[in-house]
Amino acid sequence: MTLFNGVYPFYLQQRKVAVFDVSSIIVIVVFLTFTCSFLLIIPGIRGRVRLYWTLRVLLSLLVGVVIVAVQFTGDWETGWVKANTSYKSFSHALVNADIGLHVGLAGVNVTLLGNPVNQVNETIDYNEHFDWSFDADYDHSYSEGLEKGLPSPILYVAEKFTTQSPCNMHRQYRISGHYASATLWVAFCTWLISNMLFSMPVLVYGGYMLLVTGAFMIFSLLSFSTVRNSLMCPIQFGTATLHISYGGSFWLTLAIGLLCFVAGITVVALHYFSLDLLKTFFDFREDKAEEHQEMTEVYVNTYFMNNGQCLSQPSKLNPNSI
Repeated sequence: MTLFNGVYPFYLQQRKVAVFDVSSIIVIVVFLTFTCSFLLIIPGIRGRVRLYWTLRVLLSLLVGVVIVAVQFTGDWETGWVKANTSYKSFSHALVNADIGLHVGLAGVNVTLLGNPVNQVNETIDYNEHFDWSFDADYDHSYSEGLEKGLPSPILYVAEKFTTQSPCNMHRQYRISGHYASATLWVAFCTWLISNMLFSMPVLVYGGYMLLVTGAFMIFSLLSFSTVRNSLMCPIQFGTATLHISYGGSFWLTLAIGLLCFVAGITVVALHYFSLDLLKTFFDFREDKAEEHQEMTEVYVNTYFMNNGQCLSQPSKLNPNSI
């Protein structure tokens, strides 16, 4: 086996994980840090307000982490196929392997996993990432894969997404992914605005911004779904065909978008039909009953009340009579 720049063609190097990569993990860790920080201060909040604060903060952090994390995941569309296929170029050796395709907003991952892993004196366990973001050159990444001698199934799938491919899948997926990513960042901005509005006595506008957040999340799904409008080139390995369908990130974004709609509609409805309950949940209600419990009796010296008339004992007054 010859060397390529000091590296074997079938090398063991760090690869971008098909679903979660370092960026996704960093986002999750940051939001988990915020969550743990809140859990440390929550014991200092008394009464039912503690429960209300917990629900609001955890719901808000859940929406925020999903909006940001799905930008970096690679399972907006996924597909697997099990096939007997050639392993290397210019070789008649066949291997039995699972071939996976994972499409994200910024690129595509192609996975090759042998059944079993050790075949033809090789360890068949590959996951290659090909990026199509604005600052990346997909065709150049594909050319590097050719030079390094990647397995034939990976190159065959990756070739379908090149700009020179007659399938025209690269342009469709790249544009759809960019628009979906842009609308998700707008949804993140509206999510921040809704949190600021919920911290002020303008709760109904916070509900409106939650509705806008959900709308932009749905728009991102519609943008990504436009790839279905074009004909998909078949990805075949002998008699087996690799079919792809919407993945976990797509359905998670849909679920959180619908959750934003439900939460926003609930806030707006409570504003018009039960404002006191809404203010109680957001801790904006002035509880006059508690004020009266703290000061049940008031003693006033009537000397000052009667302009110099002196009485031996102060009179007992009710707070409501002052």
